[in-house]
Amino acid sequence: MIQGTSENVYTWDHPVIDELSKHFKTVIFDKRGVGRSDKLEGDLTVEIMAANLLGLMDALNINQAHILGHSLGGIIAQELALNNPERIKKLVLCSTTCGGSKAEMPSMATQSIMGRLASRGHTKLLVKKAMPHTFSKKFIDENPEFIEKKTNDFLIMPTEPPTFQAHIAAWGRYNSCRKLKNIDIPTLIMHGKQDMIVPFSNSELLAEKLPNAEVVHFDSSAHMIHSEEPDKFYDVLLKFLQ
Repeated sequence: MIQGTSENVYTWDHPVIDELSKHFKTVIFDKRGVGRSDKLEGDLTVEIMAANLLGLMDALNINQAHILGHSLGGIIAQELALNNPERIKKLVLCSTTCGGSKAEMPSMATQSIMGRLASRGHTKLLVKKAMPHTFSKKFIDENPEFIEKKTNDFLIMPTEPPTFQAHIAAWGRYNSCRKLKNIDIPTLIMHGKQDMIVPFSNSELLAEKLPNAEVVHFDSSAHMIHSEEPDKFYDVLLKFLQ
């Protein structure tokens, strides 16, 4: 499981990991420069992050696995699928994009708060301001305790600004759209219709380009579909993987 931009393993809610671990050996990890991984040195690209993931699989003696990527993690998963399809059983792309000129960008307001986080780091004030761009308004209003916990989770081993900026730059340079026709792996695309960080239309672009994909939309969710609609997330995911 590969989380998104600047996020460490605390991004995944415990119930998500607990539920998936009942059915699969579940591996979560910190990308280079994030969480407990080594400090980022030198350039960082999606290709490098995919190679790091492949190296982790080799180190853990995982010859083949289901790969789930969320947001930037979904972009890394695409790159692994393009270069090492034999290592993937099934591919799950959540709240992500293939990049390129046809991809819909987030609003200027969302880009602004992400830019401020990238330049100033994860302060509690900025993380709180990012929550309305990350979760739907309805979910925030109905789950204040969860939002407070999630805010604090983002402050655990916060990612340093240079790494955050490197993630955003790597994302901005990436474009797999023309190559996705070469991915024959069974693929599940899941996306929230209220997503402000990776707008919903990006899921439609992925579905158009991937020859062996099915799409499930989460009508009430924004970017964090596994947090907002966990029961549906589990049901759809387990049905696809089993």
